[in-house]
Amino acid sequence: MKTAVFAEAPPVPLEMTPVAVLPRPRLLDFVELTKPRISVMVLFTVAIGALSADPAIIDLMQMFHALLGTALVASGASALNQWLERDTDALMRRTENRPLPAARLSTVEVVAFGFSLAVVGLAYMAVQMTHPLAAVLTAVTFVSYVFVYTPLKRHTSLNTLIGAVPGALPPVIGWTAMTGTINSPALVLFLIVFIWQIPHFLAIAWMYRDEYAQAGLKMLPVVDATGAATARQMLLYSLALGPVSFLPVIAGEASLMYGFGAIGLGLFFLQAVMGFVMEATYEKARWVLHASLIYLPGVFALLVMERLIRYYAGGQ
Repeated sequence: MKTAVFAEAPPVPLEMTPVAVLPRPRLLDFVELTKPRISVMVLFTVAIGALSADPAIIDLMQMFHALLGTALVASGASALNQWLERDTDALMRRTENRPLPAARLSTVEVVAFGFSLAVVGLAYMAVQMTHPLAAVLTAVTFVSYVFVYTPLKRHTSLNTLIGAVPGALPPVIGWTAMTGTINSPALVLFLIVFIWQIPHFLAIAWMYRDEYAQAGLKMLPVVDATGAATARQMLLYSLALGPVSFLPVIAGEASLMYGFGAIGLGLFFLQAVMGFVMEATYEKARWVLHASLIYLPGVFALLVMERLIRYYAGGQ
């Protein structure tokens, strides 16, 4: 009786070994539509606006309502922004894997999701907020971001300046949620965020200018081959941050402790911008971006600390 001999199969190279690819949960795609990192920044500035009010009138429950309502509206705005930019997103490497360009979600799903969040958020604020002006400002922010700023990115390099308006309204939403008014402290908060956004977003636009150009988006760095105009705008607005951030001291609403801190942070930010002015490179633009993300939380933290110190020291 012959013994059967079975030849041993050769080992499969490791790089050829099939890997099981797990399907991406749809929930993650809906979360991605809300642009969580941007939403967190929006909510941070809303909270700062609320906490900048007189601590004696801060209502934590009203602050919660403002944060929740704004979170829903901001998430809906982000989803609708991706719906309107689905074609250009598909042309850029940094956005081509978003749910719509990658065809993981349909346009009907995204539009329904975006409008539902926005409507629910605005209705929630209209019902829950003691001061309805906060809900009105949230609606203005939503409309101007989705239906003004987003389409303008295809048509004019002024889109960054125009988009800075809805971008600067969240701290005013927080302020009005506590006070019901728009007065000089609210305008200072608005101006700080408005001016800060220009060098912040120009740095991002310079880093990704080739992709923006490929997608046909009219960002300033796309039409500014040498970076000279971009650098001038960065420098102009970073210089303007100094006197604007010092306004609370001039108005008697903050001490020199805050003033010196704000000047120090402004000089730190300006140093990063000057680096880009001297050499318009990806690395220098990235440093401006990082410096901007240190500057804004730093100035706002100083403002809130100043308000609390003055209150508990009996200065109010």
